Amino acid sequence: MHIDVTTIGFTHSTAADFFGRIRQAGVKKVIDIRLHNTSQLAGFAKAADLPYFLKELCGADYVHQPLLAPTEDILTSFRKKKDGDWNTLRHQFMDLMAERQIETRLTPSSFAGSCLLCSEAKPHHCHRQLVCDYLDGKWGGKLTVRHL
Repeated sequence: MHIDVTTIGFTHSTAADFFGRIRQAGVKKVIDIRLHNTSQLAGFAKAADLPYFLKELCGADYVHQPLLAPTEDILTSFRKKKDGDWNTLRHQFMDLMAERQIETRLTPSSFAGSCLLCSEAKPHHCHRQLVCDYLDGKWGGKLTVRHL
């Protein structure tokens, strides 16, 4: 059994484009995997407003899942101090997911019809891609991932 999962980032996107992509993909649940989901920089993707917009515009549910986010230390090292590169973040975050044993705390079926949300516009240097890669490996290739 394959589980279809999508991912999306909200930066460099208008609200119309963002919600339109989610609606068109038939997403049933958005899983917010940002550590901080209340930043003023998030605009239409702030936690206080996002559940309402998703339900009203897309018929989708919302859940915040910080278990799937890097720690503050990992993010600070990568973004602010600039002493880490993508491979460093990737190794640190993959190790963190293994330590957290996320594959035993979540189920493949909980991802059915879902969309992982983060801020990065593109998935290739975003932890949402790493979450999908990690879980797909642990769950025996059950995830079919599409980036919106």
